Amino acid sequence: MEGEENSGSRSLSGVFADGSLAFWTLCSVILPVVITLWCSFQRSRRQVLRRDIFRKSKHDWHYTDLFGQPTYCCVCAQHILQGAFCSCCGLCVNEGCLKQADQRFLCKEIMMRSDGRAHSSMAHHWIRGNVPLCSYCVVCKQQCGTQPKLCDYRCIWCQHTVHDECMQNSLKSEKCSFGEFRNVIIPPYYLSTINQMRKDKRTDYGKLASCYGKHWTPIIILANTRSGNNMAETLLGEFKILLNPVQVFDLTKISPAKALQLCTLLPYNSARVIVCGGDGTVGWVLDAIDEMKIKGQERYIPQVAILPLGTGNDLSNTLAWGAGYAGEVPVEQILRNVMEADGIKLDRWKVQVTNKGYYNLRKQKVFTMNNYFSIGPDALMALNFHAHREKTPSLFSSRIINKAVYFFYGTKDCLVQECKDLNKKVELELDGERIDLPNLEGIIVLNIGYWGGGCRLWEGMGDEPYPLARHDDGLLEVVGVHGSFHCAQIQVKLANPVRLGQAHTVRLILKNSKMPMQVDGEPWAQGPCTVTITHKTHALMLYHSGEQTDDDASSTSEQEHTREQTDEDI
Repeated sequence: MEGEENSGSRSLSGVFADGSLAFWTLCSVILPVVITLWCSFQRSRRQVLRRDIFRKSKHDWHYTDLFGQPTYCCVCAQHILQGAFCSCCGLCVNEGCLKQADQRFLCKEIMMRSDGRAHSSMAHHWIRGNVPLCSYCVVCKQQCGTQPKLCDYRCIWCQHTVHDECMQNSLKSEKCSFGEFRNVIIPPYYLSTINQMRKDKRTDYGKLASCYGKHWTPIIILANTRSGNNMAETLLGEFKILLNPVQVFDLTKISPAKALQLCTLLPYNSARVIVCGGDGTVGWVLDAIDEMKIKGQERYIPQVAILPLGTGNDLSNTLAWGAGYAGEVPVEQILRNVMEADGIKLDRWKVQVTNKGYYNLRKQKVFTMNNYFSIGPDALMALNFHAHREKTPSLFSSRIINKAVYFFYGTKDCLVQECKDLNKKVELELDGERIDLPNLEGIIVLNIGYWGGGCRLWEGMGDEPYPLARHDDGLLEVVGVHGSFHCAQIQVKLANPVRLGQAHTVRLILKNSKMPMQVDGEPWAQGPCTVTITHKTHALMLYHSGEQTDDDASSTSEQEHTREQTDEDI
């Protein structure tokens, strides 16, 4: 009996032990899952609340997981690693203080609240803490923001900074001068006055602007956040800090045609535009400016500068704005460069493609060309690149990767030679005169000095006499290439192109095959057709007269002559 009782108790204790083990095993599995689900629920709940605040707020809030410099919450004054920041006024807050900050602090006002009076000045708008690095107090001239806490003040309009102990009542009520960039900022009180004038049906904006001085040339920022290296998002915020946010536009949210209507509220011929994007974005903006001409708004047309964010950036190179921007120049210096830039003209051309077929069934395609037209290997590379990018756009967020893909397709074409015997497939006419073509694989029609991401194609090695290429003389330069390898040799100055001539009108007939073509980097496959290129109009551009490269030095006198002619015309 005792043995049976002992064995029963042992079996019972074993069951309890097994049950306890199963219970704790189950807990160890379920508990992390429950905690993870709870955290995920709370995170999504916070995101919904945050988005709701962002949507209703007058601030331009953005959330970041890590601030780029030591940052303190403007509400609780605690050091924070992550949180929300306003890209217009620069406020930084902890997520828990977001709602309180949104109610407590005012953002930049793009237009002053109307009280029935005309204003010509406004007081400073001070924000405490998180002042820019290496900023100095306007009172004592000592460095600000040196203490590891929320300290010192910054005016969100003139960017002046003041120590806590130097802040006086007189400074709080002092009128803001808008600082270094007063000549490019549109003051809020200007827009409120314009609004009142429009209600009164008055449009004499020139008299209103006369009080700002003859050097007042407002700058409008047009940025394409889908261009090249994805830097436009950061640039939008930096420009909003320095300028009136109404001057800064994201072209993925508003078209250039609508954004440029701001120019009609400014004095005649006073506005300047910075296009942040590639050559395609520049062409998009110039097309919108042509629409302004059609609407009878020629007096409001702005001059255009370029901040190159694309892959090739040949037009930017031609106008001395550089081959590509990667954040090496602060936005303050960019604004200074645009303020000092000289106005020049750029030829724009009409490219008309007429398909072969019965006369009544012909369909014409019309393009506007700023840079170049081509048929052959470089158009084939662009066509393959665009087809690949459309399939996997996420892979093409870097300028280096984009150029590597171009290199790959160029190397492939060296082996395959898909465009060989082009001279047997096309006829070329320059100003009505037929040109006898040598053995070629490609023909390129140039309007600007640069081609292919930084190559001065018309000049080649620079060892032969030739008439200079200019982008305002109503002439096109036409060259031929023997293939992709020949293009590569020209880019490293080991070969010259086949110069076919210069002309005011170019006509190219593709007789009986399908070939790749491109206009300003936009490629397509084209069957038998006639391509006619004629002059369309001029665009008013800005030429950066700062530092020059060795290649640019050869055309300095040419650019100076161009600017002199433009100044006379303007």
